[in-house]
Amino acid sequence: MVAATPIGARVATPKLTDVELYAWIAQAEAGARIEYHRGFLGIDVTPVISTLPEPERRQLADLGQAALGAFEKGLVHLVQERVGPDRFAYIAVARPRPRAANASLSALLLEERAA
Repeated sequence: MVAATPIGARVATPKLTDVELYAWIAQAEAGARIEYHRGFLGIDVTPVISTLPEPERRQLADLGQAALGAFEKGLVHLVQERVGPDRFAYIAVARPRPRAANASLSALLLEERAA
């Protein structure tokens, strides 16, 4: 039997930055998937209850905002898969590229970062 991981428990996972997510989106083919966080994102980014050190919490919050911005621009689907009690895999799935884009994908993503 696998022991449950408590909410907010630190679990070693590869770190992905918002810039790395943008780079992945820029080269990903439709249907490609990337896990950008594993845990409970809403708790992990909240200052009062997150157990992450402040720099990691801010980096994760930026990553979550980057994923949301890419979703709002129609570049990815965002999916959650439950991996255990109070633990989820947060996944971005690349969407087909828009045929008629007013700006390059890089410019679109950088615009999101600057906002």
